[in-house]
Amino acid sequence: MAAPSQPQKSTYDAIVIGAGIQGSFTAYHLAQRHQDTLLLEQFLLPHSRGSSHGQSRIIRSAYPQEYYSRMMPECFRLWQQLEAETGTTLYRQTGLVVLGPPGEPELEACRRSLGVDEVLDAAALSRRFPGLRLQAGQVAVLDSTAGVLFADRALRAVQEVFRRHGGTLRDGEKVLSIQPGATVTVTTTAGVYKAPRLIITAGAWTGAFVEQLGLRLPLQPLRIDVCYWREKQPGSAGLGSVSPCFLTLGLSQAPHGIYGLPSIEYPGLMKVCHHHGSPTDPEKRDQAPSSAPRPDIAVLSSFISSYLPGLESQPAVMETCLYTNTPDEDFILDRHPKFSNIVIGAGFSGHGFKLAPVVGKLLCELSLGEEPSYNMAHFAITRFPGVLGAAQ
Repeated sequence: MAAPSQPQKSTYDAIVIGAGIQGSFTAYHLAQRHQDTLLLEQFLLPHSRGSSHGQSRIIRSAYPQEYYSRMMPECFRLWQQLEAETGTTLYRQTGLVVLGPPGEPELEACRRSLGVDEVLDAAALSRRFPGLRLQAGQVAVLDSTAGVLFADRALRAVQEVFRRHGGTLRDGEKVLSIQPGATVTVTTTAGVYKAPRLIITAGAWTGAFVEQLGLRLPLQPLRIDVCYWREKQPGSAGLGSVSPCFLTLGLSQAPHGIYGLPSIEYPGLMKVCHHHGSPTDPEKRDQAPSSAPRPDIAVLSSFISSYLPGLESQPAVMETCLYTNTPDEDFILDRHPKFSNIVIGAGFSGHGFKLAPVVGKLLCELSLGEEPSYNMAHFAITRFPGVLGAAQ
């Protein structure tokens, strides 16, 4: 963040719009590559208006999609590197159990990605983790590498290292317009900036930015209920801070999937959320009336009664977060089809936080015109038909 007395510079090697976890890691990698980088954030930091706030996120090796599981070893390494650079603990290893019906394709893909043969039945899971109860015939796969990332702390850490490497972070500056060209011009509420490369990582606001650049991306912001559930008897549910994370795949009782984290943020409360939400305008998400029906709470209450019987069946604390989903829930990491010096990172669909160190590296590589470190086919803008329709 620029001090009031600091002279405002207008020309940079790169500009990143959006200082959530993806944009901050992109800026971090650019600064480490000796690129004079400006990171712009429309809200004053820290804030809870986007997708990167809160105290905890799951990190796991288990992924049904091989293109994500292949990135996870480097993600773990880069998170550890950031811990070392800042002398801050950002990760707590808790393990994770993936719950689902036997033979479920995504569950089997997770098992293969972990390279494990063991599958826990209901009795074995109950012995190991007494607070979790499978239904008859269901199984669980254990990811022992998994755990919890301390999200707010992680975001501060990556921004700290970015600034330490000479980067400029300006918050409270809303971008008003983007003028493409060999040099991109970005006009904000506080100034005009120019750079030969621009990276847009604006979360739920990305769709509006790229429309002015002739792109119509299928990005759907969702308002997610983040719920915390109290133990019926303190300490009795076996769901304290040392219990595992969990997620569900293919359970009829959990459409879209449900995930949970141990009692870390609020003592005695477990974080359990439906991986789904209600379409929203990011400018109006906090205006939803409290009396609006919330079908996700009913799904969660029913799930908790069956699978986590040591918890109360109504949430004790409710917060909100934004997901920005693509139709296939894969990310968009690509150059603009018409302006190759503008790179877009978007659509992280509620599962991008853990992958941010590698996402930032890939967006950095794309912006520098380099061959990306991973196969980018699943993240291409062109997988969606008609995205350039707005420009025709």
